[in-house]
Amino acid sequence: MTPSRSEFLTIRGLRTHVRHWGREGAPKLFMAHGWMDMSASFQFVVDALAGDWHVIAHDWRGFGLTERSGNDTYWFPDYFADLEAILDHYSPGEPVNLLGHSMGGNIVSVYAGVRPERIAKLINLEGFGLPATRPEQAPGRYAKWLDEVKAPPTMRGYASLDEVATRLQKTNPRLPAARAAFLAQHWAARNAQGEWEILGDPAHKMPGPLLYQVEEVLACWRRITAPVLWVEAEHTDMWRWMGPKEEARHEVDRRLAQLAKVTPRMMPDAGHMLHHDQPEVLARMIEEFLAA
Repeated sequence: MTPSRSEFLTIRGLRTHVRHWGREGAPKLFMAHGWMDMSASFQFVVDALAGDWHVIAHDWRGFGLTERSGNDTYWFPDYFADLEAILDHYSPGEPVNLLGHSMGGNIVSVYAGVRPERIAKLINLEGFGLPATRPEQAPGRYAKWLDEVKAPPTMRGYASLDEVATRLQKTNPRLPAARAAFLAQHWAARNAQGEWEILGDPAHKMPGPLLYQVEEVLACWRRITAPVLWVEAEHTDMWRWMGPKEEARHEVDRRLAQLAKVTPRMMPDAGHMLHHDQPEVLARMIEEFLAA
């Protein structure tokens, strides 16, 4: 495996973990992970890159080795501000190549519309966004949030790293055992009870009190000036959160049409965690896009 090195920065008051692969001085490629994931998740893609790259991937606040916020709710605008602080630290004033998966894909895509001058090329892996909402859903959403503030979610403990790896393979049956074992040691750590607990703040499991405003998101997407590589997985399970498949497909196509310079690609024989399922194919897609 390509060796990585860890660095810790104080980003907006939180001790933030940043993982580096590759040579200092090589062209930079920033990567942003998804929900309940962490920076080491990109190891297999980094291993498959053919070029000379300095890959920089951080753990979002409350994930991996980055400090937890200590609040009931994680707000998306904080992710934008954290990302900007990281880009300003490692690439001040220089447009960057930026990749995001799932939640990370949502974050980097909105950010690319808010700060279009900061992005040279953008890569969105399965960052579809959330279902559109209606104002009449607001009372129920606020009520659910208030209930969970009083009874916050918890994280399950596992007896061993083998159990953690098995849990990863249950979520993604395509994940080979060796990759699951590698991810498990980064995905979990021992808690005070001696169990292995996922390195994610349980508060991330709470739905936020505010509704997802898709038209606001798309207004940001329309302002993206960088070329965009949009990668979907052939066997994605996005329908679980986007709604019935036919309706969700129509909505995703509508969102995709908001991007002015987009190259859509389909990843064969892969699910939502396509960077685990087909890292070699994905690495080729990334490098072809960045070289174009």
